[in-house]
Amino acid sequence: MDLEPYRGELLAYCYRMVGSFHEAEDLVQETMVRAWKARDRYDPTRASVRTWLYRIATNVCLTALEGRTRRPLPSGLGAPSDDPRAPLTPALDIPWLQPFPDARTDTEARTDLRLALVAAMQVLPARQRAVLVLREVLEFSAGEVAAQLETTVAAVNSALQRARAALAGAGELGDLKEPDDPDARAVIHRYAQAFEAADVPALVRLLTDDAVLEMPPVPLWYRGSRDYGLFMDRVFQMRGTGWLTRQLTANGQPAFAAYASEPGGGHQLHTLQVLTVAKGQVTHNVVFADPRVFEAFELPRRIS
Repeated sequence: MDLEPYRGELLAYCYRMVGSFHEAEDLVQETMVRAWKARDRYDPTRASVRTWLYRIATNVCLTALEGRTRRPLPSGLGAPSDDPRAPLTPALDIPWLQPFPDARTDTEARTDLRLALVAAMQVLPARQRAVLVLREVLEFSAGEVAAQLETTVAAVNSALQRARAALAGAGELGDLKEPDDPDARAVIHRYAQAFEAADVPALVRLLTDDAVLEMPPVPLWYRGSRDYGLFMDRVFQMRGTGWLTRQLTANGQPAFAAYASEPGGGHQLHTLQVLTVAKGQVTHNVVFADPRVFEAFELPRRIS
């Protein structure tokens, strides 16, 4: 029984459930070990290998989530700041939501992985979260999901209805353009050029009026192009000019790694930034400074 072809999609599934790429890797490995040990008990007349694996993965994730607090982004914890000079104090006690490196799985498995939706899913009870992903994203039937969760079809349908209602403000599934969309690529290219030049007015011109900027593990976040621009002006005052960027994708969204110039030469990895683009402008930027995130994306810490 070859289970490896399912590893990528299981990784994306576990990530949606727990909001952490590193933890998702561990949960997928546990799923694979459990499946291998139970392979002699697998009955192909009752379920496909894929359905059977998702049942194991779901149980693994639900066990891991017992008694767990959700993984938020700063915007999920309170009102935006109106002080662009507020202290940048990390809140290391909060288990922040992490981004997902697209290069670690195939395109099909990245459906509806965008950060805002995964963050919204974290608010749902774990079983509702599982029902939503299994039904809406992975398109299992209500009967299959009922079997995976050892419950009834009626209970699955009820949980799905409650989950949809809770996520009503997070946008429709699949309503954003892919990161390889030419329009989105052009916007990100201009944004990265402005960032490298530390050109705040150029950055602001690419933002919507209510654009959001947040930067876990710092619990601050800002809403509006004015405060966004004032904060970026502060960043460039602190870290200087001469930045370099390396474009990539995360959560099915355009992203780039930002490298700050060093006094002695070369550039040091500063942040990973995951952007949302809609109608030719940047609406949201989540800026990650966690070294664990850098590791997941296999980013070099320094470039010359």
